[in-house]
Amino acid sequence: MSTSTTRDSDGPTGTAAGPAAGTTGATTGATRLPSSPASRHSYLVLGAIVGTQLMILLDATVVNVALPGIGTHLGFSATGMSWVLNVYTLAFGGLLLLGSRIGDLIGRRTAMVWGVAAFTLASVAGGVANDATTLLVARGFQGAAAALAAPSTLALIATSFSEGSERNRALSVFSAVSGAGSAIGLTAGGVLTDLGSWRWVFFINVPVGIAIMLLAPRFIKETERHRGGRFDVAGALTGTLGMATLVYGFIRVGESDWSDGRALTSFAIAVALLGAFLVNETRVERPLVVLRLFADRNRAIAYSVMLLVPAGMFGVFYFSTQYLQTYLHFSPLKTGFAFLPLAGLLFLAARLAPRMIGTFGAKTVVSIGLPINLAGTIWITQLGPTDGYAAGILGPLMLVGFGVGWTMMPLNTFILSGVQPKDAGSASGLLQTMQQVGGSLGLSILVTVFGTVSRHAHSDAFINGATAAFTLAAIFVSAALVMVLLLKAPPKPALR
Repeated sequence: MSTSTTRDSDGPTGTAAGPAAGTTGATTGATRLPSSPASRHSYLVLGAIVGTQLMILLDATVVNVALPGIGTHLGFSATGMSWVLNVYTLAFGGLLLLGSRIGDLIGRRTAMVWGVAAFTLASVAGGVANDATTLLVARGFQGAAAALAAPSTLALIATSFSEGSERNRALSVFSAVSGAGSAIGLTAGGVLTDLGSWRWVFFINVPVGIAIMLLAPRFIKETERHRGGRFDVAGALTGTLGMATLVYGFIRVGESDWSDGRALTSFAIAVALLGAFLVNETRVERPLVVLRLFADRNRAIAYSVMLLVPAGMFGVFYFSTQYLQTYLHFSPLKTGFAFLPLAGLLFLAARLAPRMIGTFGAKTVVSIGLPINLAGTIWITQLGPTDGYAAGILGPLMLVGFGVGWTMMPLNTFILSGVQPKDAGSASGLLQTMQQVGGSLGLSILVTVFGTVSRHAHSDAFINGATAAFTLAAIFVSAALVMVLLLKAPPKPALR
């Protein structure tokens, strides 16, 4: 969802995104591939790096359109299908900061290649899965592999391209791909599922992964290794397992009710694990989450918004897909193309955002983007059983796409403004973690609302459940807007 180039106390640390990315203020050059006399293979270098980023982002959403087929074939319930998305994003977000530290130790190129290799193998396992458990385990390994590969992508751009116009062009390409990557996944998922089967949303990663593994070691220079400090394994385990248990509790409630024993036990375990995570982060030498980052008011608000916006957006993606395929009986291909307006406007907004921030400031841009996003989310709450695509879905998707494009990137400015150099890597990595965790937790809560309302509906169970979920998604975005209005405008970045 966002990108940034940072340097922490141990060396360069880049972070890569979740569903809708932006750019920094420096990435306002034209979208052209770099050309450097010093590197005759700059196209191949950038192709390997951007290919890694795109593969990781696509897999956060590419399975959306394939979910009905996956659910039917592997026996997922209507609410249980959300685990196919949540397992990936939880593993990705929960292990992202740990993956960045591993990259410091073994080198950024090595971390990216190893991550891509593991991602490719996990994709094969997902594609051949014949039961729900195997698929979920494969998705978890995909997320963990993405957490190893993603933090190295921007750092490798910084070390592979000369500072100035060459690097800015590379960053512009990278940011444009990141900006629309998650939305493109919805369309790609429809095409692959319709022309082949749901298994192809996993198999498509195999040739891409092999190409990256062949290109990267040959053309990308390894970065310096930094062997100081320890891994915060306890923090990674308690944080990731705590969030996964919390998500499980909400989905369990959606399938049964609030008196369910397993759900209540899950909530209790989640509280204990997340409490242990917070205690651990205050005591270890190199915590995954540097808690002092929340001492800055603007940054704390921006992080909160980074939780809330994906929480609403993932819900819009998920239930819109279900509406188109389950309720309107769209084919996967037709469903994929139905999301093209969203992808196109999100891409356009992401490309315009840096110049808008340079001209009007980050707070102005996000204060425009969030109301547009909110308008689309409120509009979709009016979805009726006879509306269809044009009247019920198209307009909301267009507004959400453009609004998100002008929401996420400006928040980078608030999060990274005034960060001490030693905390820059942690601040940027935490931004990505909040997005992934926010999407997973938000979707699980929306699925709970959907399941509860649809069970008690006397007619049109899906429509009643979906509109209730959309309403809560609108409340998430409304809360984010209130928080944004409390931000103090940072200095406007200079255009280059």
